[in-house]
Amino acid sequence: MTHKQPVLDLSPPVSDEIRKTTCYMCACRCGINVHMKANGDGDMKVAYIEGNRDHPINKGVLCAKGSAGIMQHNAPARLRKPLKRVGERGSGEFEEIEWDEALQIATDWLAPIRAETPEKLAFFTGRDQSQSFTSYWAQNFGTPNYAAHGGFCSVNMAAAGIYTMGGAFWEFGQPDWDHTKLFMLFGVAEDHDSNPIKMGIGKIKARGARVIGVNPIRTGYNAVADDWVGITPGTDGLFILSMIHCLMKAGRIDLDYLARFTDAPVLVNGDPASPDFGLFLRDANGKQQVICRKTGTLTAFDQPGVRPDLSATHVVGDITHRPVFHHMAEKYLTEDYTPEAVADRCGIPAKRIRAIAAEIARVAFDEAFELDHEWTDFRGDVHKTMTGRPVSFHAMRGISAHANGFQTCRALHTLQIILGTVEVPGGFRFKPPYPKPATAHPKPHCGVTPGKPLDGPHLGFVQGPADLALKPDGSPARIDKAFTWENPMSAHGLMHMVISNAHAGDPYKIDTLFLYMANMSWNSSMNTGGVMQMLTDKDASGDYVIPHVIYSDAYSSEMVAFADLILPDTTYLERHDCISLLDRPISEAGAAADAIRWPVVEPDRDVRGFQSVLCDLGARLGLPGFVDDTGGQKYADYADYIVNHERRPGIGPLAGFRGADGTDTGHGAPNPDQLDRYIKNGGFFTHHIPDGAQYYKPWNTAYQDWAVQTGLFDAPQPYLFSLYAEPLRRFQLAAEGHGDRQPPDHLRARIKHTMSPLPIWYETDQQGNDGFTITALTQRPMAMYHSWGSQNAWLRQLHGHNPLYVPTKLMREHGLSDGDWARVTSPHGEITVPVLEMAALNDNTVWTWNAIGKRKGAWALGDTAPEATKGFLLNHLIHELLPPKGDGLRWSNSDPITGQAAWFDLKVKIEKAPAQSESKPATPKQKSPVPAAARNLAWKTTD
Repeated sequence: MTHKQPVLDLSPPVSDEIRKTTCYMCACRCGINVHMKANGDGDMKVAYIEGNRDHPINKGVLCAKGSAGIMQHNAPARLRKPLKRVGERGSGEFEEIEWDEALQIATDWLAPIRAETPEKLAFFTGRDQSQSFTSYWAQNFGTPNYAAHGGFCSVNMAAAGIYTMGGAFWEFGQPDWDHTKLFMLFGVAEDHDSNPIKMGIGKIKARGARVIGVNPIRTGYNAVADDWVGITPGTDGLFILSMIHCLMKAGRIDLDYLARFTDAPVLVNGDPASPDFGLFLRDANGKQQVICRKTGTLTAFDQPGVRPDLSATHVVGDITHRPVFHHMAEKYLTEDYTPEAVADRCGIPAKRIRAIAAEIARVAFDEAFELDHEWTDFRGDVHKTMTGRPVSFHAMRGISAHANGFQTCRALHTLQIILGTVEVPGGFRFKPPYPKPATAHPKPHCGVTPGKPLDGPHLGFVQGPADLALKPDGSPARIDKAFTWENPMSAHGLMHMVISNAHAGDPYKIDTLFLYMANMSWNSSMNTGGVMQMLTDKDASGDYVIPHVIYSDAYSSEMVAFADLILPDTTYLERHDCISLLDRPISEAGAAADAIRWPVVEPDRDVRGFQSVLCDLGARLGLPGFVDDTGGQKYADYADYIVNHERRPGIGPLAGFRGADGTDTGHGAPNPDQLDRYIKNGGFFTHHIPDGAQYYKPWNTAYQDWAVQTGLFDAPQPYLFSLYAEPLRRFQLAAEGHGDRQPPDHLRARIKHTMSPLPIWYETDQQGNDGFTITALTQRPMAMYHSWGSQNAWLRQLHGHNPLYVPTKLMREHGLSDGDWARVTSPHGEITVPVLEMAALNDNTVWTWNAIGKRKGAWALGDTAPEATKGFLLNHLIHELLPPKGDGLRWSNSDPITGQAAWFDLKVKIEKAPAQSESKPATPKQKSPVPAAARNLAWKTTD
């Protein structure tokens, strides 16, 4: 008897229409399909979000955050209308106003500043992903005071990578997932590069590759690693340099790679009496000089047929010039870097350090392979194959957010380079528009002229003291003191110092603080309580010390209460965004790619996309880049800007579908249908690199030609990797008394010590930390991103509050059990919080999830919400300044080279405390411009 099976619809329709755009729930920028359903009135509502299988980033994979975007879009915390403060600053008391009034208020405040003292506007943005646009606006305004969040996030990583290799991890490059056999992570938390790394780890594990995680905390990626190294925080650089010692001593380094593609053979002036001591020997064209191994002659590094010699020296007059490789051997082969010498400080046994170094070398050299791809290098040499060294690395904030982070990141890149694992099969690969050397980037500008634009881009890469942002009297030109002797190579600015410096009037007072998506009164600020006080302080006449605060956000965050004027933003599903090759594109190692967001739904509130607001405000202020020849508004909105703006002829925000008919790629005239073409293509554009150009990008003539054709470069720009960072040596020379521009005396010793042109490790400044012996860290959870997640009804169920995780050893020493409360103190402050035991944790480290704790009244949360009661911030324990040293100076709690905020240098002590009903400190409730969320959130997409 035959049984008839029922016919099942395994894929029933869940929507009436699918609109493809780009996710904004973290910085991966995955492609998403937004399913829409029509309600009874015919309006389209968001019903469901899934991954776009055709997208180059996620290939259909979508994480919990991405799926929860529907809750972000419908969040009760969304602002609804422009707001003007009516109560005291910090109270949260506002009245709703119309957009014309809001923009008129902003214009009335900003126009006099621009006409007289443009530097009195400080314009800083958070994680907005449109920094090429916001910096363009600030440049046209004329203020030198612009930067984004990088200074308190990961500038050490970005700057170290660009100064060393011409690119860095994450948005600049990625492992060669198809060929890697050993993957090593340093300090990577779950929020960074989430989907691509999860997919990549899955791919390499499926074929038996090993993963090593170096992190004091074993969560996320480190939890699935085959080997976990629970290092002492802040000692990664020492560990890495010890492995470099082992590899160099054993001869397990790629000498051919070093000679061909790096500055290892470049000659360095060795005369201590010379004003050029420690600088490269260069020819009349400024090109680095090497000795050719074939001819024994001195020549520029890039001449056809040259075989640079790693050992030869050269004498000019009485001065001996030795190659960089000699200096490396001299520095790293000393006993100071033996595993036995560093083991105790790193918390890693010497035997294990040697074993990890040996394993890296074994895979890099004994499992090397070749790809049958012929290629020609910049010297004209033809290579029949490409040599693969299947070891790859990835690192992020964990090694970056220390006051020795810049040199630690450079040390890691040095390790990659001596193994020959950068831009080769199986190793680390750059993503277009990278790689490009630091010299290809602009230098910072600070030339202010009332009523005129700034004299160039705000941020950049200095090459020496001449490029610092100083006024004629030597004082800082920028409010954050970026690009000064205090932090000379601060490529992303110092956002964490803006409010503190403005409040202190150091180096000068400002009139208006203009912030976008930067929760500076709460989780994005060191010294949270102090910053709230600074924002509300008044002078002797009763006026606020910082006269005006303008803030734009989509949600009722803690920062909203401290603004005088609120310009409400849209959610990411209601606006245009541009993920541009001019900024932070979605490129993969094998292709240049960019993307857009577009309004898949129209706002149901009186809100406007911030970038469109800037187009309007720029026109009202008469900014040159935002008005046409008649003085009218040049760009109707941000979408108009994306399509029609040209940074230089033929080069605009988007690389795809350019030209009148949309057939040009990279460069071409504006195409009025460009956004529609992107939408039809799924919200993105991809331009693949030819097969023969996929690897050796800095030196491969095929890639260099492709990059020029694509508009990434104006001309081929091959260069050498910088194991020896000459710009650092130029600052040391100034500190030693050479040159016209020299540092103040109190900084000379620090500059000479920290700004070594070869990577070093040094202990961070522990002034005032006596008795505070435990390191305290924060991490982002995989299900949250910045402060936005705590208003998301789905994500709150994963992380409604955050305990302090304490290692077993410290739990026992302090008589603590799960659920107990502990008092945690630092030289700056005190918190009382619940604790949980964690075994997979460095023995002398405590940690918690970041940005879970919320202030009552913010984010439309109820007063009894766990985030506002048991949730807490470690920020209350951190200060933007180091403890006083008795010299009367304000020392920033930052890396002395780049100015990156040293969040992870925090030292604390803990003790058991009585049980509490709420975490302390308990910040008073702020009034909310939006009502608290209903207990049960629901909405209908159909009748």
